[in-house]
Amino acid sequence: MKDERLTKLAERLIHHSLRLQAKERVLIRGPVAAKALMKELIDEAYRMGAYPYAELEDDEITSHLLRGNVKEQLDTLSEWNYKKYEDVDALIIVSGDGSEGRGAIVPPERYHLQEAAMKTSTMFFVNNRRWVLLNFPTIGSAKKAGMSFEQYEDFLLNVCTLDYRKMERAMKVLKEWMERTDQVRILSPGTDLTFSIKNMPAVICAGNHNLPDGEVFTAPLKDSVNGTISFNTSSAYQGNVFQDITLSFQEGRIMKATSNQSDKMNRLLDGDEGSRYIGEFAMGVNPYILEPMGDILFDEKISGSLHLAAGQSYQEADNGNQSSSHWDMVLIQRPEYGGGDIYFDDILIRKDGLFVPSELCHLNPDHLK
Repeated sequence: MKDERLTKLAERLIHHSLRLQAKERVLIRGPVAAKALMKELIDEAYRMGAYPYAELEDDEITSHLLRGNVKEQLDTLSEWNYKKYEDVDALIIVSGDGSEGRGAIVPPERYHLQEAAMKTSTMFFVNNRRWVLLNFPTIGSAKKAGMSFEQYEDFLLNVCTLDYRKMERAMKVLKEWMERTDQVRILSPGTDLTFSIKNMPAVICAGNHNLPDGEVFTAPLKDSVNGTISFNTSSAYQGNVFQDITLSFQEGRIMKATSNQSDKMNRLLDGDEGSRYIGEFAMGVNPYILEPMGDILFDEKISGSLHLAAGQSYQEADNGNQSSSHWDMVLIQRPEYGGGDIYFDDILIRKDGLFVPSELCHLNPDHLK
């Protein structure tokens, strides 16, 4: 893939997402399939006087290692990564396979082992370094999205190079509204869920950590979640694809979880105590992402959607929940997906995927395009 949009994407990542400066060190990590983008990133870093470093990854080799890893082995890898992250100023992480099925042969306990061992080094760069995560088009990811490779390539480049500064300006009002809200209520088919976000910070996501982007997130007070929520998109997690997920909560804890693979889902949720509590609540607003693609980097930004994450909260909106997992699940509330309402302190904020208060209408798709 080589066109002007690829160069533009590299410029967007280096200058908007990372705000990289001359003489800063940037680690560029990605799969062999993303070599074209990685070369553009290296060139752009050199052009502005920064110092790029690169790591090529092979998803098949990574999966092969994962099937036999042990704690002592992973502890060493985590120590290596920690040192590496200490020595750089920023990271660009490119994901490019999109094939969840390959990981299905890896037992869930192997994923838990790896997540637990890598948590220290991962949280170090998440909380202490500038970073951005993006997908790169491959035949596998195009197939999963139900598109030809050419369609998917065009879609991805277009959605990753939209005007994120305009989106960021529009998000500021939603951030302020969320930060003065106590009670949230979500209503949809099979869903009646309440929780508090009182005094929790809300965080704008407009191309700084993810491309594509387009969400504002916070976290519920850990013990405040009550009721039931039914998600209407598939959720890929730890090499498995879950459908028809319904979660029931009591005082913050997931008391009942069902899906097309209920037993496996509950084993994953029993990975540690924090896995059954919510670490994130977010609203998606990207006007160009309308349908589920089986990739959470896209699906959590769907226009008219919301998502909850079971597990670890982010430091920027920390509700105290600790876990080795962070499992995002998406509910789309546009009319063609059954509709739904979101209330902040009994005020209707969004109906059927569109924001209702005039102050928030600039986040509706017609204004963001």
